[in-house]
Amino acid sequence: MRILVGYDGSNQSKGALELAKKHALAFGAKVYLVTSLFGENQTNPEEIAEAEEGLEFAKKDFIDSGIEVETHLLIRGLTPGEDLVQFAKEKNIDQIVVGVKKVSAVGKIIFGSNARHVILNAPCPVLSMR
Repeated sequence: MRILVGYDGSNQSKGALELAKKHALAFGAKVYLVTSLFGENQTNPEEIAEAEEGLEFAKKDFIDSGIEVETHLLIRGLTPGEDLVQFAKEKNIDQIVVGVKKVSAVGKIIFGSNARHVILNAPCPVLSMR
């Protein structure tokens, strides 16, 4: 089994990590920790370094639990939602775990929702963690 976790360092994504860890232990799964940054002129070197550091910190917890894990920092010019869906297709992911923030309906219309994009377009089941 392959589990993809969308990780951005938020409290919601930390909750997703914990849920993914439980599932990985229960099913003997490999976990892919993925952070997506837009890139081009919208991402600076400090953001990249911070994302890499966050992924390594999260990875250590999985390794300490005996779970096979890979980290991926995606900078492909896509939104995080698009990136996660494309990565899931590329790696034949069996389950995606994402953290979601409580946002009003108006907020979703104005800002969009990466988690919503993943839930509606993923090629596999998606677990959302609030």
